[in-house]
Amino acid sequence: MARTENDWSDLMRLAIAGDSGAYERCLRDMTAVLRVGVRRAVTRAGLAAGEAEDIVQEILLAVHLKRHTWDTTRPIGPWLQAVARHKTIDAIRRRGGRSGVPLDDVVETLPAPREEPTIRETELVRALDSLPPGERAAVTAIALDGASFAEAAVRLGTTEGALRVALHRGLARLARTAHERT
Repeated sequence: MARTENDWSDLMRLAIAGDSGAYERCLRDMTAVLRVGVRRAVTRAGLAAGEAEDIVQEILLAVHLKRHTWDTTRPIGPWLQAVARHKTIDAIRRRGGRSGVPLDDVVETLPAPREEPTIRETELVRALDSLPPGERAAVTAIALDGASFAEAAVRLGTTEGALRVALHRGLARLARTAHERT
């Protein structure tokens, strides 16, 4: 027989008073409802449905350890929902790195790559020539030649920090120039 939220509240009150049979019935009934909700949330999050049972057990453990925080004058449903929501979100976040969808399953739904605007070589040379020498050297070494910051710093006789600043300023200046031309 399915119990209502009021039944759970009554059972949990009895359990807190020491009735282990009531506690067992309450947890058993809650478990059935929790499984459905957690399975749905786990599936939506892209995790395997098998993860749901572990999360349900985490929720039940939290209910057991935190039952003293439930206000016995109020219905247990909202309290249980809050515990379940937090435990489910935490578990999904922890397991997030292990889940994934094979690329072949979603490749058809990805948008086609956009055409990158082309820039003529003469425009690039003109834009680079408009930069101060340090910024031009940083942009050329990092963005065009593909050197690492360490390599470029040695080659240009500067520090990596100074190189990063020059690169940032040079790219910002190029972006402003390109924006002004359009």
